[in-house]
Amino acid sequence: MQTTRKPWKLLLSSALVLTLLAGCSNADKGAGDSSTGAVTVNKEGFPIVNESVTLTLMAPDVGIQNWENMKVLQQMQEKTGIKLEYRNAPKDSFETKKNLVLASGDYPDILYAAGLTTAEQMNYGEQGILVPLEDLIEEYAPNFKALLDENPDVRKSITAPDGHIYSLPVVELSQHWYRNPMWYNGDFLKALNIDKLPETTEELYTYLKRVKEEDPNGNGIADEIPISSVTTPAANLRDIRTWLLGAFGIYEEEIYVDDNEKVHYTPLEEGYKEYLTYMNRLWSEELLDHESFSQTAEQKKAKAQNNQVALFSDWHAYMSKGGEPSTADPMFAPVRSESVDAPAIAKNRGITTGAFAITESNPAPEASMRWVDYLYSYEGAMFFNKGPEGILWEYTDKENRVKKYLPVPDGKEMEDYRATLTPNYGIPAPTLSMDDISKGLKTDFDLWVEKETKQKLLDKGARIPFPTLFLTVEEQTEISNLNSDLSTYVKQMEAKFITGAEPLTSWDNYVATVKKMGGERVAEINQAAYDRWKSN
Repeated sequence: MQTTRKPWKLLLSSALVLTLLAGCSNADKGAGDSSTGAVTVNKEGFPIVNESVTLTLMAPDVGIQNWENMKVLQQMQEKTGIKLEYRNAPKDSFETKKNLVLASGDYPDILYAAGLTTAEQMNYGEQGILVPLEDLIEEYAPNFKALLDENPDVRKSITAPDGHIYSLPVVELSQHWYRNPMWYNGDFLKALNIDKLPETTEELYTYLKRVKEEDPNGNGIADEIPISSVTTPAANLRDIRTWLLGAFGIYEEEIYVDDNEKVHYTPLEEGYKEYLTYMNRLWSEELLDHESFSQTAEQKKAKAQNNQVALFSDWHAYMSKGGEPSTADPMFAPVRSESVDAPAIAKNRGITTGAFAITESNPAPEASMRWVDYLYSYEGAMFFNKGPEGILWEYTDKENRVKKYLPVPDGKEMEDYRATLTPNYGIPAPTLSMDDISKGLKTDFDLWVEKETKQKLLDKGARIPFPTLFLTVEEQTEISNLNSDLSTYVKQMEAKFITGAEPLTSWDNYVATVKKMGGERVAEINQAAYDRWKSN
């Protein structure tokens, strides 16, 4: 039976050969490498080059395995004829190393999973350090080009104001979560005979109050914590703010666009004041963990594993509570306040820019584009996500893309083992995420999580708060200058209002200060950028 060709599937036919004149190599290229003179690039199929080409690649390294030993990268070299030399830096210090390298003049040929911000793309693109990719995409990236043709918003979101595309993105069509969900402790629900989850802020308050007063963990000690959060360098309470702020019709983003396409600066909204008032109420009655502004994620997790926490955020509940995956801990269903008809529910943008870039030092940009384009096909995405067939997985029905997992050797954890096979682990690597990759591999728990996501988020009107887009250099400079003080002030005041260090009667003074510091101007700048994006 003939199967329908996937639009992103890599075409494997007789090779059309194009001879391209390559630029000079980096000084540290080996003299024997085919990196100067004529580089022959096959426009379809493998190998990509008939004579070996060596390129340097820089990426963040999570430290689990040497990239030279990864089966995926070894087999990619065999498939493509492209040898990679790795100039990686530890993930925790990668940003610093990346900026130093890009300022040094000695660039790697390829930046992989580099997390290039839109400002960095504009800056290094306009300097000529990053190569514009749009012509290369047109000629050498049939998979990615098909993806852009089918998803115009992706093209809009990766195109800079000067009309160039300086990086390729991570595209996650099957990941809907904007941020980790919150989860209810199922043991507490059972102990309190709760068979219907809260739907309003008042019902949620009542539940949290019961947790505080009725000893649902049954140890005879009033040690229950109704809701707990953490503070990160990026934001206070960010793990739970997304969901509780949404109860008042406000998206967690600093800026968001409403249904009438008007951009708002969240910290000035009346709904934000209502959120602060509600959170202050939880704090005052010790329903919100009083260590939320000081504890780490590990400290919060220790409390959850001690069966003390009723409501918390994590990728999955068992990752905080410990034990095996369980359907007994339901996903938080967004609640609404009396002031709105429905909660604001944020959905993942599905696009993370800055994942792959080619620098001016690259002697074979055409071959590099063909290399990365494979990652945007089903076969390439599967290869880089799960490793080569026959190691971690195998097909049970290849025509329909159904697979099964194979036993993991030596009793290793599957994810730890996967991290030794492929670089696509814990970093924003360029790829296309699609449902077919996990076809046949999902457990009953995975399917339950998908059902919970659909019923509690997608079916309830989840949408993207603000699209991925570019600011101009001037806009980005102004925004950065404004936010250097503004973001710090807003963050500090959120904590003060919630903890009562600043009374909510000071709201008007706070609003006046935020406006004076440029809060309204932040909205204006982003409104202009959004209007450009919309009309592009």
